[in-house]
Amino acid sequence: MKATRTSSEPTPGGTRRDVLSARALARLALLCVAGSVAAVVAGAGSGRWLVLMLGLAGLAVAGAGIWWALAHRGAARLLGALLALAAPVGVLVLYAVSGLWVVAVAALASWGAGLACARSALRRLRKPHGMHTRSARPPRRPVLIMNPRSGGGKVGQYNLVERAEALGARVVLLDLDTNPDPVALARQAVAEGADLLGVAGGDGTQALVAGVAAEHRLPFMVVSAGTRNHFAMDLGLDRDDPANCLDALSDGVELRVDLGDVEGRPFVNTVSFGAYAEIVQSPEYRDAKAATALDQLPDLLVGEGATSLDVRVDDERMHDPQTLLVSNNPYARADPLGGGRRPRLDAGRLGVIAVRVEGAAQAAELALRGERASSITALKARRVVVEADEQLIPVAVDGEALTLPPPVVCTVRPGVLRVRVPRHRPGAPYVAPSVDWRRVVRLAFGRTPLPFRKNQEQSDA
Repeated sequence: MKATRTSSEPTPGGTRRDVLSARALARLALLCVAGSVAAVVAGAGSGRWLVLMLGLAGLAVAGAGIWWALAHRGAARLLGALLALAAPVGVLVLYAVSGLWVVAVAALASWGAGLACARSALRRLRKPHGMHTRSARPPRRPVLIMNPRSGGGKVGQYNLVERAEALGARVVLLDLDTNPDPVALARQAVAEGADLLGVAGGDGTQALVAGVAAEHRLPFMVVSAGTRNHFAMDLGLDRDDPANCLDALSDGVELRVDLGDVEGRPFVNTVSFGAYAEIVQSPEYRDAKAATALDQLPDLLVGEGATSLDVRVDDERMHDPQTLLVSNNPYARADPLGGGRRPRLDAGRLGVIAVRVEGAAQAAELALRGERASSITALKARRVVVEADEQLIPVAVDGEALTLPPPVVCTVRPGVLRVRVPRHRPGAPYVAPSVDWRRVVRLAFGRTPLPFRKNQEQSDA
């Protein structure tokens, strides 16, 4: 089979032109930042520094208010919600009355332009290597397992059964009233001669069938018929029209991607421990997510309801994170909610994001500094071990609620999954990592080594 580079990922950087362009953008970024500072200094020249600083204070107060609203009940929750809403509104009104809104808009616009230039500069030096594809013959006996209720009924809405059968696939519909076992159905399909396994459904079902495909070294196909479809997004598939994923049956190429493993159970996206994993155990969560979370968070964040966790990430230890997210390959940014995307799925590493906020002050810091706050820890690892003084601990695997006996071990199996995707697909947009201003400054002043020399190992950081 002929190897090619997938069009859904950018090609790696490293030319002298890339470096010169990055250097120019880094200098422009610093000029924009200087312009933002100049706008603040000019606006505050008449002694209105205090009014300008109230903007940052308002953001910090809003962050503290959100913490009180989430971590408490009753009057404290009401007060926190009022602060979270009133603080930014009050700052806007104060800026408008004092005439500083023009200064604020100019400073924010200049800062935003500088941030965009800095991201673009670093992107030219840190372009990830694209995932390679291989040409593949169409399968002769493909079997697709479909969940008719997934994603609000996308299987029926997009006529996926009829379209798949027209392309020669055998479709197995899950009868959810009988509590079907997707793994057993996949194994039966393999025993009957299937040469491709696929799933139209959520990420949890995708992971289970993907494990069977990897075990038997069969290609696996994803049809984005779930609600969120994170795995499909990172594969560059069309999430708006899942029927386009079926093109992989007739004109497909193959990707080799990693598969996560938690105590023998495969996962394609994430394994969660802590607050989120505790909340999804509740039977009420599926029908009332927000209300269930608000009801349980006070006990989990500041009460006695949370399970105390000890975590070993390769050789590093973390004690008692409130939320722990272990992902099959790292996310581009340290988003504890898992709302970002993974630049690649074949790096052979787990991503680890741990969060511990111990009060309103740290919540305020989180609002000001985002993923760089001291309450967030982001790591890469090959093995994560979670221990606790309990017989069973709550775990959410690709959104599915489980309880497992500690220690719970998470690992990654590099390149074991052959994923068949359409040759022509939308692709996932490149998401730049957080801006490292020290690198931007060094790059602007010509002190960053060329990426094809010493810095090559950082090109896909």
